Amino acid sequence: MSSKTKIVVLHMKEIIYTLIFAALAVILILLLVFMFLPKYKEAKSNEAKYMPGVYTSTLSLNNTALEVEVTVDESHINSIRFSNLDESISAMYPLIQPTIEDIAEQIYNNQSLDNIQYSEDNPYTSQMIVNAIEEALKKAETSE
Repeated sequence: MSSKTKIVVLHMKEIIYTLIFAALAVILILLLVFMFLPKYKEAKSNEAKYMPGVYTSTLSLNNTALEVEVTVDESHINSIRFSNLDESISAMYPLIQPTIEDIAEQIYNNQSLDNIQYSEDNPYTSQMIVNAIEEALKKAETSE
């Protein structure tokens, strides 16, 4: 009787090492794929959103016209300020300069007009300033 039965002996240590190396190889491949695939958010942020330049809009306060000046580059809002704020307007409206600085800081951080927190002291003035900034940004937007 000749039997051709072969017995294969596997050591548990070899099986465990093989499984660990296979798992590490899968993790490495996944890591490389996630690192080098282009990300949608980054691609979207690199698009030209604005025409670079300085854009203005007018804000009327008690028969006084203030110019809100917004400076942008291709994808960022760089500066927001009043271009013709003189001492008489600052004396009549003492909270207008701190209000635009607060709003500008929020816009710089978000690079958006969404979710702006208005001051409780002067919410209507804040809304008027945001509307003027929005009008200037509409002038700056690129048409695609």
